[in-house]
Amino acid sequence: MLFTPYRLGGLLLPNRIVMPPMTRSRAGTGNMPTALMAEYYRQRASAGLIVSEGTQVSQQGQGYAWTPGIHSREQVAGWRGVTDAVHAAGGRIFAQLWHVGRVSHVSLQPGGAAPVSSSPLLAEGVKVFIDPEGRGPEAAAGQLVQRSAPRVLAVKEIAGIVHDYADAARNALAAGFDGVELHAANGYLINQFIDSQANTRTDTYGGSLPNRLRFLREVAEAVAAVTGPDRLGVRLAPLTTLQGTVDDTPQATYLGAAKVLDNLGVAYIHIAEADWEDAPDMPAAFKEALRLIYRGSLIYAGKYTMERAETALRNGWADLIGFGRPFIANPDLPERLRRQWPLNAPDTSRFFGGSAAGYTDYPAGPSLKQDITLEEEVQP
Repeated sequence: MLFTPYRLGGLLLPNRIVMPPMTRSRAGTGNMPTALMAEYYRQRASAGLIVSEGTQVSQQGQGYAWTPGIHSREQVAGWRGVTDAVHAAGGRIFAQLWHVGRVSHVSLQPGGAAPVSSSPLLAEGVKVFIDPEGRGPEAAAGQLVQRSAPRVLAVKEIAGIVHDYADAARNALAAGFDGVELHAANGYLINQFIDSQANTRTDTYGGSLPNRLRFLREVAEAVAAVTGPDRLGVRLAPLTTLQGTVDDTPQATYLGAAKVLDNLGVAYIHIAEADWEDAPDMPAAFKEALRLIYRGSLIYAGKYTMERAETALRNGWADLIGFGRPFIANPDLPERLRRQWPLNAPDTSRFFGGSAAGYTDYPAGPSLKQDITLEEEVQP
């Protein structure tokens, strides 16, 4: 089933293989997408669908050095170079819209301000990547530092961030993207509102599950009004703990989130499963419950093998499968999987920052390099 076509909203995908969002930290001055990024995505256009690396909806939304934005005219022009390259190669690409919330550092924030979050809680055990000397991604000379203490978003500020998402969606369409994906996973801002232990608010955005899902709903509604729901996906990470976000009742919380998104009619939910070594599989009962609640398309990603991917498709749990790390080192991944060719092994030292090496220089076609497990993404 992995190599059969699939209709996603208004798009006909030639296969069910998704390149999921992966931060690579190679944006240029002003967080501009570059010609090198265009080449990277062009090489991988045989994916049924590409979802871009997270692109911040505002300067406040940035959490790592050298990540691209989608909030200025120049950034939109840079992304147009990316989408044109992908489309010329026959591909389809969504933009992942990203606000990191508390997972940031004052050096990345406008005016050196504190990062913002649902609550004044530090993301425990989390570091972020900064470029204090301003040397740029080619030097790959940034450093990992402790995240800065966040401040609480006032209720009146939240509407402004919802507006930022809507503006970013307009910019994505202007840049030629086929749709957008909201990053509501991995401990970033939307996730900081959803998960109970990250959200200690006592107003209409905290406490009860409907209140904790309010920000997700408002952002999704605002973006769907721009793109149409058939060009909108949402990424969630149920049953995982990332960037310090923990939920007391994760199954109830994320089935509730799925119901909100089902009511809005979004095109897909993209489930990020745990991808660390020896991580347990997501319970089949949860996947079956999710399928009953949510009527749109479901993408799953997280250390999928060919066998596991086919099982998920045959069982009806998933419609599409994301393969992260394999796409880094194998630009022609769908063909390699179809022909059962060996996979190039990725150079992990070049995941973040740098230039073409470890980014656009992986060969297509059969390779004698070490075979690897089909692991998932690299997004921090």
